[in-house]
Amino acid sequence: MAAEAYQVEPMRMEDFDQVIELWRHTEGVGLSESDTRSNLGVYLARNPGLSFVARGEGGIVGAVLCGHDGRRGYLHHLAVARDHRRRGLGRRLVQGCLERLAAAGIPKCNILLLDHNQDGESFWRQTGWMARRDLRVMQKTVLQIPAT
Repeated sequence: MAAEAYQVEPMRMEDFDQVIELWRHTEGVGLSESDTRSNLGVYLARNPGLSFVARGEGGIVGAVLCGHDGRRGYLHHLAVARDHRRRGLGRRLVQGCLERLAAAGIPKCNILLLDHNQDGESFWRQTGWMARRDLRVMQKTVLQIPAT
């Protein structure tokens, strides 16, 4: 299937089941208690039109979450199904996010990458992203969310 045959469009809540399945089966994507239907609904409502899916003949074959805090954009869970890689879908998904962030006046975008995700790191470096060695991510749980 040629890259033009895929439709890249904003993610909707109706996409949840296919998107979560894609993420579950994509190496390098780390899901957590934050990745429930209700939490994704809140995220999409807070960041309308910023997250995207890629649709092929059999349904959703790519997805990315995108949002911002008013200063910086953030991408999460970029995934393309193995059989649909190397066709420019990852780049198209990211480009859609970056265009929407720019339109919202957000000058920079960050990603969080699992330390062991070498394929992901290679993709990001090849598409012009740079590692920040001067920053370290720290996190604290403020609410326990039951797994679903």
